Amino acid sequence: MTLNEKSPTVYPTLRYPDASAALEFLTGTLGLTAGQVYRDGDGTIAHAELGWGNGIIMIGSWREGADAFDSGRAVLYLATADPDGLHARVVAAGADVVHGPTDQDYGSREFAVRDPEGNVWSFGTYQPDPIDAPTGT
Repeated sequence: MTLNEKSPTVYPTLRYPDASAALEFLTGTLGLTAGQVYRDGDGTIAHAELGWGNGIIMIGSWREGADAFDSGRAVLYLATADPDGLHARVVAAGADVVHGPTDQDYGSREFAVRDPEGNVWSFGTYQPDPIDAPTGT
């Protein structure tokens, strides 16, 4: 199998007790774009792909019982060219702001919000350069 060099190769994945509400918050409040959304017969989200720039975050419904993929809360960072504009939009939508727009010593302008399940979503202008992959990946 050969990987597509133009596609991301890291996909953060989150599980939510109410993945449908998370999908609404992430797309409606934060502005991620819904791609593929697969639902189980009972309507819960089995798998959803959300886009941000050229990155993808995957979400799904948390299931009762132990599951290796249910790892608890997460902090995610998403690069944006307009953190102040995005911050104004998410505040107007009633998001729980963890910290308001701040200029960091390393040159980034950032803010963070908490989603309804307690995950923290940070947005800022810092965008790391790609790291060259070792041969054979």
